[in-house]
Amino acid sequence: MSSFRGAVITFPGSNCDRDMADALEKVSGAASLRVWHGDAELPEHLDFIGVPGGFSYGDYLRCGAIASRSPVMRAVIEAADRGVPVLGVCNGFQVLTESGLLPGALLRNSGIRFVCREVPLVVENTQTLFTAGYEAGQTVRLPVAHHDGNFYADDETLDRLEGEGRVAFRYAEDVNGSARSIAGILNQAGNVLGMMPHPERAIESAHGGSDGRALFESAIKGLVGA
Repeated sequence: MSSFRGAVITFPGSNCDRDMADALEKVSGAASLRVWHGDAELPEHLDFIGVPGGFSYGDYLRCGAIASRSPVMRAVIEAADRGVPVLGVCNGFQVLTESGLLPGALLRNSGIRFVCREVPLVVENTQTLFTAGYEAGQTVRLPVAHHDGNFYADDETLDRLEGEGRVAFRYAEDVNGSARSIAGILNQAGNVLGMMPHPERAIESAHGGSDGRALFESAIKGLVGA
């Protein structure tokens, strides 16, 4: 899998970019390219782009709002439009909705408190680049760490997401009040995934669990045919 070329974006306030890069390297065997938010261009011939968690710009205005206007995001949007897979986790999910790559918005948790613990998720759709390594209906456990993880969209949008099979993961229990328990969604083309839980923090049993590893393995194997 050494031919794999993945990149991870870093914004001011990102704190999971190293975790994302480390996960990609451990699974693919190739070191990830690190991209600063102020760069106007991405490296050439990328197979995968990671938009990591954290508190970009200190969550000023709205979580992910300023980061979504960073110069590099125009290049990320163009890459996504060409079919390059993009994974946005936690704050990265917020950046993807703010940039228009994914619908909906992430609101304050219903309990108005920061949630930081391992949670069970149900794999809703395994016919995607990111989830092919899971079983349909499988329950996995991944850590969450967020204050604004309550996914919101109007009923028409939610119906469309569900009808088109674009809900990748649901919470198996109420974590933050997310609409219809949605924990991860895809764009219409299926190459952009945004999710609140952190798969990059669960790729080794030594770190408490490895249920997130299959997500990275699925994407990388699907891309390079390994």
